[in-house]
Amino acid sequence: MTIQAIQTPRAADVPLIPENAPFSNEQRAWLNGFFAGLLSFDTAKVEAAPAALEDDAPWHDPAMPLPERMALAEARPLPRKLFAAMAQQDCGQCGYLCESYAEKLMSGEEARQNLCAPGGKETSRMLKKLLEEAGASVPKPEAPPATTKPIAAISGYSREAPVDAVFLGARRITGEASEKDARHIEFDLSAAGVDYAPGDSFGVFVKNDPALAGAVLQALGAPADFPVGGKPLRDALIEDYSLGAAPDMLFELISYVTGGDRRRKARALAKGEDPDGDAATLDVLAALEKFSPLHPDPEAFLECLEPLQPRLYSISSSPAATPSKLSLTVDTVRYAVDGRERLGVASTYLSHRAAPGDALRVYVQKAHGFALPENPDTPIIMVGPGTGVAPFRSFLWHRHATRAEGRSWLFFGHQREATDFFYRDEIEAFLRDGVLTRLSTAWSRDAGAKVYVQDRMREAGEELWRWLADGAHFYICGDAKRMAKDVETTLTDIAAAHGGMDAAAAKAFIAKLKADGRYQADVY
Repeated sequence: MTIQAIQTPRAADVPLIPENAPFSNEQRAWLNGFFAGLLSFDTAKVEAAPAALEDDAPWHDPAMPLPERMALAEARPLPRKLFAAMAQQDCGQCGYLCESYAEKLMSGEEARQNLCAPGGKETSRMLKKLLEEAGASVPKPEAPPATTKPIAAISGYSREAPVDAVFLGARRITGEASEKDARHIEFDLSAAGVDYAPGDSFGVFVKNDPALAGAVLQALGAPADFPVGGKPLRDALIEDYSLGAAPDMLFELISYVTGGDRRRKARALAKGEDPDGDAATLDVLAALEKFSPLHPDPEAFLECLEPLQPRLYSISSSPAATPSKLSLTVDTVRYAVDGRERLGVASTYLSHRAAPGDALRVYVQKAHGFALPENPDTPIIMVGPGTGVAPFRSFLWHRHATRAEGRSWLFFGHQREATDFFYRDEIEAFLRDGVLTRLSTAWSRDAGAKVYVQDRMREAGEELWRWLADGAHFYICGDAKRMAKDVETTLTDIAAAHGGMDAAAAKAFIAKLKADGRYQADVY
């Protein structure tokens, strides 16, 4: 049975949840309160609610393409345009949130325009363009008072102040026949002097593949022991510089040391153009090989590269369950471009190149609005396909260790049940013990039609709605541009179908869940 739709703004005509509706007294009271507060006995506010909540930053959607975000921000002041240029994930990899990073750039307190890792070159180019257009209107940085110690500089809790943790090892958690190679990574924090809570993330400083650094040296025609900044060139390429997507400055340098049509192409690439249709595939090595032979000065070459950034991962362990130990759940990234294998820098370093006992520079990134409810009796609904299950493994282990009584429901999906069911033994044990109340799985490559987590949500829509009516908190972790958007759309549809709402009211319901901290996302 659905809730009757509201037809008139008069208070006397606003229908409460019928007595014969399939809800408990507590559920009925919650729903009545929600509608009364949302509408304030005024139907017009249902349609206005989403716009009112999102009007200040309507572009704050990680699934929205950059051109659309910039169009929405076109008439806004520079700080809002800078905000719109960010990847909108609030991931914290830059050391800020999207909005605060924009504010720091605007004030001049932060000069680096390349810190938005998920936004990549697209974001850094737009930030550069906006700041250049603003010119002298951007204030110069002011030195902070000598007595002020920024929060970002606290040892072990910022990319600017990492500490050492001992790498314990990596074990594969996908079957040998799987198309994926996912790893469970462990660290010993006993000497690191940091702690964490479920929902936090872990930053790791990693190193480039030595073989890739060697190939870059060969393309440069430079000696491995050429001294740069107090260390050999080869070591600098492995430890300090990104060898991923070729930066615009590298193409500018190439345009100075080459000529003719190659110079024209290099200049076009430096401007973000794509003269040969291959710009998206050009990492540093591919760029050097495309314009080979090249022999730029090694120091000038390094000055054109981006610094090697730390990588940030959702923590998949609980300090209450494994004190002094921390774990990550990482997909090993490998793919081929033009016959050359490309490697995910951090994922292959952690899965194959780091050795047990190595000390790695790390830091804890405290969660921004992604944490277990304060009340351990509160129900939780977790949607985390693939490595998105990481923070929810943390949640479950924490609730197990603290003997929390709240119900929990996990939606997990991947390609094949036989090879890609991460932590299956643990999850099934949580089910037996009652730590996990319900499990819904979706396998996209097993026999039959492809099934995804949002399909399982629709199938269980009525019960999922009941959990929300009981005050459940809803969590999602995973891909920002596709899966997370599909899940939010599905939850909105469930609110409409099982809550008796029209589209505007359903969207307002989801917006209110977010505003109340009951819809939390950790997306990348």
